[in-house]
Amino acid sequence: MNTFFKSLALSVGLAAGLIFAALAPADAAESKPLTVVELFTSQGCSSCPPADAYLGELLKRDDVLGLSEHVDYWDYIGWKDVFASPKNTERQRRYARTLGMRYVYTPQMVIQGASHVTGSERSKVSALIDKARKMPRVPVTISRQAGKVNIKISASHISENAAVWLAVFDNRHDIPIKRGENGGRTLSYYNVVRSMSQIGTWTGREVTIPTDVADMAARGRDGCAVILQSLKTGRILGAAKIEL
Repeated sequence: MNTFFKSLALSVGLAAGLIFAALAPADAAESKPLTVVELFTSQGCSSCPPADAYLGELLKRDDVLGLSEHVDYWDYIGWKDVFASPKNTERQRRYARTLGMRYVYTPQMVIQGASHVTGSERSKVSALIDKARKMPRVPVTISRQAGKVNIKISASHISENAAVWLAVFDNRHDIPIKRGENGGRTLSYYNVVRSMSQIGTWTGREVTIPTDVADMAARGRDGCAVILQSLKTGRILGAAKIEL
């Protein structure tokens, strides 16, 4: 091939690359299956900081979606958790019912909606994550462009009706605790859930759900996650996340 044709081929290749880049979504969630680790925690709980720190370490893994969900039932003991939500408390109580627990506690990590353990027990958490990785998954993807998020949930042979949850979170907060069991400490929290709402349902067929995230980004939220969760068992069937 002479110099002219080499230059022509290079120009065509570059042009094709530019066109593809222009047509591609602005952002897309990674395709690796994610295991969801939900930490139920409280700023008023003296045994929670080790679990909070461990969640931050788990977030370094590319196969884990970790979420910090602050509950409100310890607010009465001297310090009101600034991230506490009764919705988080209710979510934990639903897990208590599906997992056969007699009571709720902190720090609790729920792995893939299928098992739970004290969040500071690292070896047990790691073993449950490894176990959850073998569970059947439904592919969930997120793409973002021009302030919109498109959520796609694939068709699957898994015959479970499921809720589609959208969790909006902040990457990190460092909070000085002035009173209560952790009074005088500054504690760090990771992937702090600021809202979680059901945005749809899934019945085994492919579904696409468009969601406007402009308001979330304007309020300073850092990311969002989609969780596909069995309505019957609470087991998480699939998940994806994306930065805002």
